[in-house]
Amino acid sequence: MHTVPYTPREGTARGDRVVELMRQPAELRDAAWVRDALQQAVLLELATLPPYLCGMWSVDEPGSPPALGTLRTIVFDEMSHLGLACNLLTTTGGTPRLADEALVPRYPGPLPGGVRPELTVYLSGLTADSVKMYASIEKPDTPVTRSARESFTSIGAFYTAILEALRADPGLITGARQVSRDMAHHGSGNTLTPLTTLAEAEAAITVIKEQGEGTSTSPENPHPGSGGELAHYYAFMELVDGRVPLPAAFPMGVVPEGGWPRTGPDAPAPPVTALLDKSNRAYSDLLRTLEEVWSQDDPAQAADLLGEAEVKMFTLRSPARDLMRRPLPDGSGKNYGPEFRYTPP
Repeated sequence: MHTVPYTPREGTARGDRVVELMRQPAELRDAAWVRDALQQAVLLELATLPPYLCGMWSVDEPGSPPALGTLRTIVFDEMSHLGLACNLLTTTGGTPRLADEALVPRYPGPLPGGVRPELTVYLSGLTADSVKMYASIEKPDTPVTRSARESFTSIGAFYTAILEALRADPGLITGARQVSRDMAHHGSGNTLTPLTTLAEAEAAITVIKEQGEGTSTSPENPHPGSGGELAHYYAFMELVDGRVPLPAAFPMGVVPEGGWPRTGPDAPAPPVTALLDKSNRAYSDLLRTLEEVWSQDDPAQAADLLGEAEVKMFTLRSPARDLMRRPLPDGSGKNYGPEFRYTPP
């Protein structure tokens, strides 16, 4: 059978790049394929954070309800997954692209690359519908506790294909531009470690897959921060099924295509516009800093920049929560929320 050699090309935030990559015959999954695939993995990890953060920040209940703890744990896991995906890309000779308007995930919309094509990912407060959407993001192809007739490309299946390509050519792993960060307090698998060997790359991919989907025999997270922690899919299903109650939350509406209207009868008041713009600038600045982190040859400089990125990450919460207290002008009873739109400097 004649096969066409793999040729990397530019993707977009809403293309089917992962689907195209998965269709490539295994024997043609070379270094260019691996780097292209890992760039898509980076975007997939990034895509999960805004919806989960909106759900977490919208919680408006005193104390620390169990659902908030679940969301906080999963958000920190996803942050470490993003870092591990970036380390995987740089160790194979690539450079993560995170500050590109054509690539940054937009909401509402599909997951990057055509993963779970039936799913629309959106930004809203924590609701019964939003947690169903979260569970769909993390859903494995064959959940161990639920039958599934559908068979779509899952995030885990994509990572398996990447790992198989690395096993076929371990020489792709160079150890270049690796970033370290001790995050053990967020879970046993969450420390950002240099990936200089196939075994280390395999361990990183295993953490990403198993924290999200569990294993083939158990719904538990094998790399927990505390005992009995479920993998993300099953933790979200606890919320879906009501075994963990949903706390009170700000009624953040679903961010529309292109963001909240800036003109016309539903235009926000100037203070809201200022908050929206501030939130988008802060998110964009964070992405530019993260891109810089994995562009550094000096590990110390990379570590300093990662520290800056962590500070910037936490500054996103305040304007987001402020927006979630501001009612929309359409009389729907819903409130504003952050848009997570990339804006160039």
